[in-house]
Amino acid sequence: MSTQSLNETEIADIRHHLHELQVEHRDLDQVIAHLAENPPPDELLVRRLKKRKLAIKDKIILLEEMLVPDIPA
Repeated sequence: MSTQSLNETEIADIRHHLHELQVEHRDLDQVIAHLAENPPPDELLVRRLKKRKLAIKDKIILLEEMLVPDIPA
């Protein structure tokens, strides 16, 4: 999907959602690091947080790709 097919409102919405996901991703990284540094870590919780973090990262990549215009080859 290219930015040419998106209107300004849609682009702004995507950027806003992207920012929210980036903040949540960064927060999860900090929580995971804190849990790992302060034993005993709850391994199940850490695994769940890491899965959530990966899912968020996938969404971030998808949204970033939506904002990049198509470049003809």
